[in-house]
Amino acid sequence: MTILLVLISIALLVVLIVWAKLNPFLSFMISAIAAGLMLGLPADQVAKSIQKGMGALLGDLVIVIVTGAMLGKLVAESGAAQRIASFLMRFFGEKYITWAMAFTGLIVGIPLFYNVGFVLLVPLAFTVSYQYRLPALYVGMPLLAALSVTHGFLPPHPSPAALVAQFGAHMGLTLFYGFVIAIPTIIIAGPLFAPFLKKIHSQPLKTFQAEPKPESELPSIGNSLFTALLPVLLLIGTTILSFSIPKEHSFSPLVSFIADPGIVMLVSLFYATFSLGLKRNQTMTQLMEVYTVATKDISMILLIVAGAGALKQIFTDTGVSQTIAEGLKTWEMHPLLLAWLITSVIRVCVGSATVAGLTTAGIIAPLVTTMNVDPNLLVLSIGAGSLMFSHFNDGGFWMFKEFFNVSIKDTIKSWSLMETIVAVAGLGGVLILDLFI
Repeated sequence: MTILLVLISIALLVVLIVWAKLNPFLSFMISAIAAGLMLGLPADQVAKSIQKGMGALLGDLVIVIVTGAMLGKLVAESGAAQRIASFLMRFFGEKYITWAMAFTGLIVGIPLFYNVGFVLLVPLAFTVSYQYRLPALYVGMPLLAALSVTHGFLPPHPSPAALVAQFGAHMGLTLFYGFVIAIPTIIIAGPLFAPFLKKIHSQPLKTFQAEPKPESELPSIGNSLFTALLPVLLLIGTTILSFSIPKEHSFSPLVSFIADPGIVMLVSLFYATFSLGLKRNQTMTQLMEVYTVATKDISMILLIVAGAGALKQIFTDTGVSQTIAEGLKTWEMHPLLLAWLITSVIRVCVGSATVAGLTTAGIIAPLVTTMNVDPNLLVLSIGAGSLMFSHFNDGGFWMFKEFFNVSIKDTIKSWSLMETIVAVAGLGGVLILDLFI
């Protein structure tokens, strides 16, 4: 009966988002209240559980998500992303143009949220397509595959960062494992898949062609790369240090402080404010305006994360999470595969990768302590499942269709299939890595 009530509450969430077209945050709130009451939580405790769940999850994530959005916005506005893209195009040459686009998406996609990266980089892909007279989908798909993978796999993007917090995983290790899996996944879904799309006709509107800044106004390639990748360098560097220095060493507390994801993002943002802003004659007022716009862009993401935290807390306080965990022990299925499967189903039903990932986290969290599963790989397994088969209920599906100006049939044959390849290849990478960890 308990499992049935959980399924009803998740079905309610899906119906509210997909059928009623209700905002995901409000849908999470209604589903959390309904779940709490159905599962026997005293009415006066429902609101307290919701507030506790929202506060606990946002407390871990607000700094990371907000500073990540600010950093990404500055990388875009300063022209650093354009500089990185043009450099990689010259480095790889026309023959390996799809590899250049994939690497551009990987590097620029680390600090940029998906929607920002899409709007910023897809017009650059169109410009390259016109310049070299190549099919737009052939040029653009490797870029989108990389952006999608970084969105689903790599902190500090919202879903993987939230999953790290929920599972008590290690941000640096998750990022490292994420790179190990992300690179082959991008290669399969990008440069190797792109040649099959050459015959799909796409006539992107000239409105969407990039209006690049003059070369003289762009930051240097060294500055652009170092600033965009600084969060990654700090997270990996401090992770290596934390494993190298004994806990009783006098420097251990300092390393732990610097290794905190929030501190890493703050340091990276302060450096970017100088290197891409003040150093290039931007005023502090102008930079703060950029950051204000960035926070507006991700306000709904923060609310969705908070809503997911509320639903997860309801499951925890009613004992449902533990009941589910005990029940799942009897399933003859690897926990990483199970997590991926649950996420994939929710993703196909709801459309949002973030909602799918965070909803699964509330169900699967007890497996971290009750079963032999690496929490870092669990984050990546759910991240892969959250990208499964994007279709009509996903905003990314329609962005792709309209920007590339293709039919719905061709959108499914290209975009939806690419997302499915990413999900399956990502799962394969997680399961292979699990053999060695």
